[in-house]
Amino acid sequence: MKSLLISIHILLSLMIAPQLANAVESADILTVATRHVPPFAIKQDDGTWQGISIELWQQVADGLGLEYQFREMGLKEMLEAVEQRQVDAAVAALTITSEREKRMDFSHPFLSSGLGIAVPLNAGGGWLAVTQRFFSTRFLQVVTALLGILLLIGILVWLFERRQNTQFGGSPAQGIGSGLWWSAVTMTTVGYGDKAPQTLGGRFVALVWMFASIIIISSFTAAIATALTIGELGGKVQSKDDLARARIVSITDSTSAQYLQQAKLNFRSQPDLTGALESLSNGAIDALVYDAPILRYQVRQAHDDRLSVLPGSFARQDYGIALPSASPYREAINQAILERLYDPAWEEILFNYLGDRD
Repeated sequence: MKSLLISIHILLSLMIAPQLANAVESADILTVATRHVPPFAIKQDDGTWQGISIELWQQVADGLGLEYQFREMGLKEMLEAVEQRQVDAAVAALTITSEREKRMDFSHPFLSSGLGIAVPLNAGGGWLAVTQRFFSTRFLQVVTALLGILLLIGILVWLFERRQNTQFGGSPAQGIGSGLWWSAVTMTTVGYGDKAPQTLGGRFVALVWMFASIIIISSFTAAIATALTIGELGGKVQSKDDLARARIVSITDSTSAQYLQQAKLNFRSQPDLTGALESLSNGAIDALVYDAPILRYQVRQAHDDRLSVLPGSFARQDYGIALPSASPYREAINQAILERLYDPAWEEILFNYLGDRD
């Protein structure tokens, strides 16, 4: 295996050399656009850069003998600069999309992930949340169904007993009320004994109801418990399916914002991730949708006591290096990236920034 990798390395070097020589001869110092978006590109206090994308670019550039300088830009400005050939490359957390591919070229993907959802910790806890669940649609549906069955049994008993049993006598409302009381007492096995059917039909209904109650009370107890405790172990949003009923925020002009628009989900836009994370921490919103690797890194670094990122990801995203259309460096950069993706050192870089990935 080692000899095979060495042979591939030599072959790639021979293929790259002629193309790269022509490109380097016509170039001075490359201008590379980037922006502060941890963990892909992190600007240090001294003005230097590090991060997943930065380290990959540094290795590629060093291997190809390219000289370069970084220029900090915003996301929109960066993409426009690449499209208009004002820079030679853009290196940050740039996802490859069909719309962007129409405007520029991209390198081979160096990381595949997706969108993630950040939520407040223990968002479903507290007495207020428990009280709210007593008035939730699911809880009310369960209680209504239970009352409906009790009423039905009560009416059946009343129909059999109304003429021969004074315990179920009086007006229809009084008789049905007595039947409802009896069916509830029987189902819950309280057994006050203040009312009991005396007719053959009434006793037959009672016999069937006694055995049926064993199953029904167990089922309804579980349903009520589920309705009351759902969300206790997690917040209002536990998966992307819950986003439709949540207050969402995303980042302006991001691929996550585009996804939410296409999914026809209402959301707020914020220009930067820091502000969005603060809004989530303060309870102003229920969920933050953005690139999963970035969310996990930011939450782990500064918000792990207040926020969490839901497991998994959705809406696959491939990250690459943006290049002007027909860039003379594209083929050489692609081959250099492919070579490094099979290097164990690349997995170490990813682990250092992202930890264990889903």
